[in-house]
Amino acid sequence: MILLFDIGNTHTHLGLADDRRVVKVTNIPTSAWTAGCAGPLVAKFTRRAKIHAAALCSVVPSATPRAIDFIHSAWQLDCFVLGPRTLRGVGVAYPRPSSIGPDRLANALAARQRFGAPAVVVDFGTAVTFDVIDRHGNYTGGIIAPGLAAMTDYLHEKTELLPRIRIREPRSIIGRNTEQAMLAGAVYGYRGLVRELIGRLKRELKSPRLPVVATGGYAKLIARGLPEITTIVPDLTLEGLRLAHRAHAHGEGA
Repeated sequence: MILLFDIGNTHTHLGLADDRRVVKVTNIPTSAWTAGCAGPLVAKFTRRAKIHAAALCSVVPSATPRAIDFIHSAWQLDCFVLGPRTLRGVGVAYPRPSSIGPDRLANALAARQRFGAPAVVVDFGTAVTFDVIDRHGNYTGGIIAPGLAAMTDYLHEKTELLPRIRIREPRSIIGRNTEQAMLAGAVYGYRGLVRELIGRLKRELKSPRLPVVATGGYAKLIARGLPEITTIVPDLTLEGLRLAHRAHAHGEGA
């Protein structure tokens, strides 16, 4: 089995994959790496699985070496680390490739392999990111906006009378109390933001039937009211990481 690590700002997404697909996933807090308690959580996830390879993408530099050291200590493996220099299977047409989040490269690779080009990935994480693959099959850039939870948490932290809310589908566009009003603004407003950006991307790419792939924590909730999103792939980043590792191991070209 291949052990996959997608280290994000809030969660580290763990995956176990065989030669064809990701077969098992879970999340652990990314803070566990700096707290020194990630190892037992990973061991609990892998249990008796025979790990013959490991691959990692990370947007948290402080956690990356801890994860690599753990992999080497636990399985005596050298970990594949995804970045612009190790990426195979999708081109990069971007002025500063080193500034691209490796998770975004994984998303682009998975989308390119599964849906062709052009295509767009919308990843609903701590931030919402739009990753664009142009008609030549290259990662060409994207969009970054505040994540849904980040927006509502900011309102709670900066405004004394607004509560912290659990994000879910609103009952109505008209809130009958403060929480309902915040939910309506967050969810319906967020769908409006995503719809506008997808529309502009379609025009920019001259692709009215553009494949738009949603992934990340709030993908199902937001996509529920957006026919512009053509498919939801919850584990797209881990799948891209699996594909990147396979291409690197087999010496495949871009």
